[in-house]
Parts: sequence; structure tokens; C-alpha cells
Amino acid sequence: MAPYHIRQYQDSDHKRGMEEHIPTTFGHVLTLPRTILLFLGLPLAMVLVSGSWLLATVCIFSLLLVLRLLARLPWKEYVAKCLRTDMADITKSYLSVCGSGFWVAESGIQVVGIVGGLPVKDPPVGRKQLELLHLSVSSQHRGQGIAKALIRTGYSDVVLETSFRKTGPETLYLSMGFWRTGQYFMSVFWRLYSLP
Repeated sequence: MAPYHIRQYQDSDHKRGMEEHIPTTFGHVLTLPRTILLFLGLPLAMVLVSGSWLLATVCIFSLLLVLRLLARLPWKEYVAKCLRTDMADITKSYLSVCGSGFWVAESGIQVVGIVGGLPVKDPPVGRKQLELLHLSVSSQHRGQGIAKALIRTGYSDVVLETSFRKTGPETLYLSMGFWRTGQYFMSVFWRLYSLP
């Protein structure tokens, strides 16, 4: 376990994307019951209709390719949106707003985690709340308490949103005392795949 420290963002820090979540998302989509049913039913229907196992095999690989592209699309859109909005100018978006901040976790000279925070517009009376945005820790540095340290940076209450079905972060948030208050979906694709 490499030592790390948390500090405020500096303009010399590099922005990191969220594309490392694509394989996890793809893996999750493959484990959904409707996906398994699709992978069993469609090739079987191809064999029954055409009698060709080759066509069924091509169908399976085509389905894998399409699902991979569909799993990739929302993350690509999210990264592009972030780089056009708040992440385009972190200093302006997070460091010039009173009560906000953007922190990085650094191990050696490498940035291994990030989190941004903006004050909640109408917090309960007497509470200091911060909405966390862009919490991310590189996959090589997970499990070292970096995400917890970033979450606990400077505020008594934190409001956050997380992406669809990431069990690691969800477990982390619940273990830290957060509770689920609602859900929304980035696109129709995720709404369809999250139905029970």
C-alpha cells in the first residue's frame, strides 16, 4: 500500500476520465437476466429457423459487440459533457465558489483520486452539506481508504450521486452511513437495464 495525501486541486493537475468504468458496466450488463435470456433465446431461434449453428454463433458475437458499444456510449457522453462543463475549468467551477472545493489524492507525484464538492443550495438548518461530484480513485489504488478520505474532507454532511449499479462504490457509501434517497437514469438504455 503506497502512502497518499489529500490536497486541494492545482492547475498543474491533469484531469482524468471515467472510461475505466466501461468494462465493469459491460460485465454488469452481461449478468442481467434479460441479457442472459437474449443470449440464449436469439441464437436458439436462429438455429430453429435457419438450422445454422454458424449463424447462431455469429449472432452471439454480434450481440456482444452491440452490448459493448452500448455500455461504452453513456460513459463517453458523460466524459465529454464533464469536459465541456464543470471539469473544463476546475478552478472557476470549484475553487472560486464559497464553500466548495476540488481535492486530489496524490501518491508520490501521481494523482490517484479526485473529488469535487459544491455546497448544497438549501441544507437543513444548522447543517453544512456538500454535494460530491466526480469521486474517482484509480483502479490500481482502490481498497486503500482513499475514497473514504476524499469523502470525509471537511464537511459534516455529504450529498452524492453515483452511476448505475457500481457495487463497490455503493457498498462504500452505505458502510459510511449514507442512505439511498432516490434514483434517476442517464439514458433510456440504463432505465431499461435496471428494471427488476
